Amino acid sequence: MTRYVNLINGVEIPMTEAEITARKAEEAEWDNNNSPFSLAMESLRLRRNNLLAETDFHGMSDRTMSSDMTTYRQELRDLTNGVTTKEQANAVVFPTKP
Repeated sequence: MTRYVNLINGVEIPMTEAEITARKAEEAEWDNNNSPFSLAMESLRLRRNNLLAETDFHGMSDRTMSSDMTTYRQELRDLTNGVTTKEQANAVVFPTKP
């Protein structure tokens, strides 16, 4: 069993029941938000968003975006569609930048 303590000025002080309950709720929330699938999707979205950011200047009002670039950016936005498992998220193939 995990022993919950507060460390105050280098001294371990046992948590109260209310503190333990709050801590367990925080841990459960963290576990739910940091499942292997959630982490894989976060990594996928981060890479996708960076690739989109690299091409944002093509969408400025003083430029005309090519149809190839429009297609590329749409394919990037669609990457997460239908991905429901960690394995699918890790197997996504990114489109080639025109």
